[in-house]
Amino acid sequence: MRLLLLLTILLLTHCATLGQPTCERTLRIDYQLSGRAGEAPSAAVSEMCSFNGWAGRRHHLAHSLLKGNADVTMTDLQTGEALYHQSFSTLFQEWLTTSEAQSLRRSFEQSVLLPMPKDSALVTLRLYNLRNPEQTELTFSHKVKATDILIRQLDSLRVPPHRYLLKSGSPAEKIDVAIVAEGYTAEQADAFYQDAQAAMDAILSHEPFSGLKDRFNFVAVAAPSHHSDVSIPLQGIWRETALGSHFSTFYSDRYLTTLRQRDLHNLLSGIPYEHIIILANTYTYGGGGIYNTYTLTTTHHTKFRPVVVHEFGHSFAGLGDEYYYDDQYEQYYSPEAEPWEQNLTTLCHFEQKWQDLLPKNCRIPTPANPSHPDRIGVYEGGGYMSKGVYRAYQDCRMKTNEAPSFCPVCQRAIARLIHFYTD
Repeated sequence: MRLLLLLTILLLTHCATLGQPTCERTLRIDYQLSGRAGEAPSAAVSEMCSFNGWAGRRHHLAHSLLKGNADVTMTDLQTGEALYHQSFSTLFQEWLTTSEAQSLRRSFEQSVLLPMPKDSALVTLRLYNLRNPEQTELTFSHKVKATDILIRQLDSLRVPPHRYLLKSGSPAEKIDVAIVAEGYTAEQADAFYQDAQAAMDAILSHEPFSGLKDRFNFVAVAAPSHHSDVSIPLQGIWRETALGSHFSTFYSDRYLTTLRQRDLHNLLSGIPYEHIIILANTYTYGGGGIYNTYTLTTTHHTKFRPVVVHEFGHSFAGLGDEYYYDDQYEQYYSPEAEPWEQNLTTLCHFEQKWQDLLPKNCRIPTPANPSHPDRIGVYEGGGYMSKGVYRAYQDCRMKTNEAPSFCPVCQRAIARLIHFYTD
């Protein structure tokens, strides 16, 4: 009987892992997302690539902790078993909320990383409504075969100069963050390494990153640019840089992004990475952070350190902006849906957020009280909206550059993700 039980367990274990990814190679799928406001978006596969190693998580493969504005799911083509799931946000969906999208159809690159399946798999990309994440805007599925000869092999690509700033363990065990140079010439590599060190130190000086830094690897990648600094369209300045980044994204002067995701990922294909921070060599203030896509910020502005921490809160932990505008009002969030960002609530399903942290008899909404800046509550104003969206603290790193730390609600959200990736 004991032998029969052992054989049964071995058989079940074998069957349960038949379709699991090997986690020996990375599959990169480059999508092209296109459309305009008011119409259903479309997606197409631009290219599929592969390179040695897999730096992503090796457990909890079939689900994500956060919903995001988009996600990708890989399932076994034969059994339908979920093999991998990852959520993220896209620049394309953000663009759809702009006035330009009302009259122009545009396309955007979006690259996703998955562990290479053992055999044939079905990959499904979904985009969700920004104001109501329960509504699906796009479902696009396609087959992937591990032996497909047209999956481009990137193992022979030349790897840019790089050095580890923090090496806590192997990529299989740790969260791998790549800090990439933008607008640094080859002669400015040493300056970039110093700026990368400053960025990492700023992030790791904040809880919960500081207490959990042994779960991270940080590598600085000195991708050389032909020109120093980055493009500033408002001044008519266009520079030739490694990633072609520029200010005035969506005609917002301080919004600095790169639209060349394929170039970015090609640079990193020989280096273990999961999360990306891009440092722009410029004194001009600006940046941006997109959940599970990248952080991009400037290095020589006086607010460099608090800004890189704030933007990494977006790209790593999916935290929402807690600031708002008194002189304008736009409904970025629907009162009929709960934001997926863990530090914002519309009170639609507040029990999913920080209700368990509130003291008894806490007033909702909570009146602001400058005498008690560290008192948790439900303060109106957040997610760019002065009304209808609420945050947990009067000030936080996700609200202002002057706040000394992430509030406890943001800290809990970050810590949960770190443990999800590494436990």
